[in-house]
Amino acid sequence: MRILYFGDGFLGSTSAQRAEALKRLGHRVELLDPYKAFQKNFVGLRGSLNFRSGYRLLQSGLEKWLKNETEKLQRPDIIWVDMGELFGRGCLEILKSLSCPIVLYNIDDPTGGRDGRRFDLLLRSIKSYDVIVVVRNSTRDELVKLGAKRVIRVFRNYDEVMHRPFDSLQDIPQNLRSEVVFVGTWMRYEKRDEFLLRLIEKGVPVSIWGDRWQKSPNFEKLKANWRGNALYGRDYVAAIQGSKICIGMLSKGNRDDHTTRSLEVPFAGGLLCAERTDEHLELYEENVEAVFWKDADECASVCLRLLNDEAEREQIRKNGMRKVRSLKLGHEDLCREILEHVMPVHA
Repeated sequence: MRILYFGDGFLGSTSAQRAEALKRLGHRVELLDPYKAFQKNFVGLRGSLNFRSGYRLLQSGLEKWLKNETEKLQRPDIIWVDMGELFGRGCLEILKSLSCPIVLYNIDDPTGGRDGRRFDLLLRSIKSYDVIVVVRNSTRDELVKLGAKRVIRVFRNYDEVMHRPFDSLQDIPQNLRSEVVFVGTWMRYEKRDEFLLRLIEKGVPVSIWGDRWQKSPNFEKLKANWRGNALYGRDYVAAIQGSKICIGMLSKGNRDDHTTRSLEVPFAGGLLCAERTDEHLELYEENVEAVFWKDADECASVCLRLLNDEAEREQIRKNGMRKVRSLKLGHEDLCREILEHVMPVHA
């Protein structure tokens, strides 16, 4: 099948991982990256303006770019738009002229309101998509109310290739090993810094990897535990597999009940220690395949207990690895499922 794929082509992104998964399934994928084509518009003050205005100022340029790029290509069987925040109605009209099904996959929360006007153009264009795939029930229900033709809710995913564990712990560099690890970005409204600071105060040896932590008002207190900026690719896997416990946090502003970490951590050989939610409990049996908490104090208690019990820790870790594989939530599984939903629409 010939698939025209619009998304972030950076190999550390889940978008690029999905494109690669489609290729592994035997499809011919032509990836066009609007984020790279217009990259100067996503940094600095210009980037902030475009984000806050919902990318309205880019529409003329994007439409010209789409016309030029699509005229060069053989007609695809399917168009896959990953995220979709950049494409307004004019862009969708150009894609519809190719006369094939158009699927939107959005891992974010376009109806949640956290990001202001970021998704305005996407929401005005949803009726142009034949199938929309989202990762939370609330998003699905809200898009249906807004008039979307067909919306499918799925779980998030790990990548079968990018997130495969190392064959041996000896293959993991010493500088990426830790007792307890959190890999993620500091966010002003999520209070991740306060959570991790509480763990440290309770005696949990936390290592932190991620961007923007220097902006935290608590950075001086966290500085000794911050190991560096965001990790990607095999370094990301090494930090997960090389830690005894992996903290998984949600974005409340993004209405998360699980995240990509919820799948990536067990698949990569880590022990998932995340907030207790209905979706986490649906995925894993507590204290058997993963461990959960309701607040920082309970998280600290769980971590300290497991750090002192290697046998229990290893059993939970191994059970989690087996469970996540049994769930069939890899990118290849996701892509198969989406294509099965898309093709009957135009059968």
